[in-house]
Amino acid sequence: MDSGDGKTAVTVHPAIEGLSYLLGTWKGVGEGGFPTISAFTYGEQLTFTHPGNKPVIAYSQKTWKISSGEPMHSESGFWRPKPDGTIEVVIAQSTGLVEVQQKGTYDAEKKEVKLVSELVGNASKVKEITRVFTLIDDELSYVVEMATNLTSRQPHLKASLKKL
Repeated sequence: MDSGDGKTAVTVHPAIEGLSYLLGTWKGVGEGGFPTISAFTYGEQLTFTHPGNKPVIAYSQKTWKISSGEPMHSESGFWRPKPDGTIEVVIAQSTGLVEVQQKGTYDAEKKEVKLVSELVGNASKVKEITRVFTLIDDELSYVVEMATNLTSRQPHLKASLKKL
């Protein structure tokens, strides 16, 4: 189907309409830290895609050192929103860690997604990860907090991204 601007419009599955604002590629800068590591900054790209015929959004993320462009971290997964405002998310990180967030919620009007890990697999030290994504004035921002076997939940990462 032609959307009139020369691009082919993708039909959005009704289950993901409330999160369709995420679809596309986002790029920006983030910063991180934790009591056990030094503070750092990074470049980042997030991509949210949707096949159109399934009630799921594919998610991928990659980060790099701003000074050199050297790759740092990457992860990918799937987001599956439910009609009741809950969302199931699974993320596999390049470090081998896997997050299953089955306690997530989303608010289509506020354009906010809150994720709390139900299970953090293959991580001997990480006990919990939370992520909050918010879209305000065309800027997608997020905050990631983490708890380990030595620390309570604390800020770990935050970034601001613009849609390409």
